[in-house]
Amino acid sequence: MSSSDDYPLSAVPKDQRKGLLSTSVVLLGFTFFTATMWAGGNLGSAFSFPDLLMVILVGNLLLGAYAAALAYIACRSGLNTVLMGRYCFGEKGSKLSDCLLGFTQIGWYAWGTATIAIALVKMTPLPQWLELPLMVVFGFGFCVTAMVGYRGLDWLSRFAVPAMLLFIGVSLYQGVVDVGGFKALSARAGGGDMGFAAAITVVIGTFVSGGTMATNWSRFARNGRIAVIATLAAFFLGNGLMVLVGAMGTLIYQQADIVDVMITQGFVVLALLMLFLNIWTTQDNTIYNFSVAGCNLLRTDRRRLVTIAGAAIGTVLAVFGMYDLLVPFLILLGTFIPPLGGVIMADFWVRFRGQYPPLDGTVLPAFQWSGLCAYALGALAAWSSPVLPPVVGVVVAFLAHALISRLLPATDGVPEQS
Repeated sequence: MSSSDDYPLSAVPKDQRKGLLSTSVVLLGFTFFTATMWAGGNLGSAFSFPDLLMVILVGNLLLGAYAAALAYIACRSGLNTVLMGRYCFGEKGSKLSDCLLGFTQIGWYAWGTATIAIALVKMTPLPQWLELPLMVVFGFGFCVTAMVGYRGLDWLSRFAVPAMLLFIGVSLYQGVVDVGGFKALSARAGGGDMGFAAAITVVIGTFVSGGTMATNWSRFARNGRIAVIATLAAFFLGNGLMVLVGAMGTLIYQQADIVDVMITQGFVVLALLMLFLNIWTTQDNTIYNFSVAGCNLLRTDRRRLVTIAGAAIGTVLAVFGMYDLLVPFLILLGTFIPPLGGVIMADFWVRFRGQYPPLDGTVLPAFQWSGLCAYALGALAAWSSPVLPPVVGVVVAFLAHALISRLLPATDGVPEQS
């Protein structure tokens, strides 16, 4: 399989691994996400600035630790989440994770495609009838870098991430000036009544699904240290910055989205560039995630074809207005994705003791019932938990798989070598 296919059905070879800069910018491009700012806006209206900083610190530290744990496993094995799903769910059982991850990604792709088309028409003199044609253009245009593969994502992120950091820095500085300095900002208090635990749940929930799928890029890391550092940079610092930007925008301008904030500040050109780069770096990663899940579901290595098919589906959903109806359902599905990570971690460290057998030449059961049962318990716990549902789901799934895999017969718990 050529490196241009990005090894959708096999481990990434050692000679194709990447360094810290490459891995970091790709993951940062993924976590620079508009919807995260909106979540930050909800926090900004509920907490004083000092309390807000504590919520962001704790929440993103937990999120980063979870994503980094999966990243380390991905780097050691060279596998992504859906391929690791074969070990813990079985050859046929892994299609559960393929469908769950694939559907959420194509739904968010539709949302992003519609969002940029609608926003561009709103921000410029373009006529409203151009919204639908723009959705088609962006729907297929954003998938180009994903079709190229990791190399395309890397190229875009090396340019886009520094540019977005610069734009964010300019906007934050102007915001602090407009509010009268950090002392005045610290004195501002939100009027909401959200509790600390609920706020932590919001922060973790902003991108815990993304953390579960970040293995698609952390498996390219040259070693475990690079995988962990790059993932923490993206999910602790990068995602934390997005939450902070949304919260500060709400505290100062009553606007969570930095694009709206920059327009209010008079930076219209920078706002347009920020909108385009922010959406593109998330969209190409999103459709890349879909292509990887689709390849495993269909057992095909034609990743580029799956990418185009996914972009077409997402574009159709956007054009026909389905994206708006999908968002509540996608958020609900986000509750059921983190337990996948809990099962994978238990499978790797407890059942396989830190070393998967080679995927090629290993006969796996059709259904790995210990993993499937553990996932069901973790998902149920996450759905019913009033406190920190993502964390509860991961912990319950981990413990359940560790216990059940010990109780089931060894022939079910360990795959046989062919």
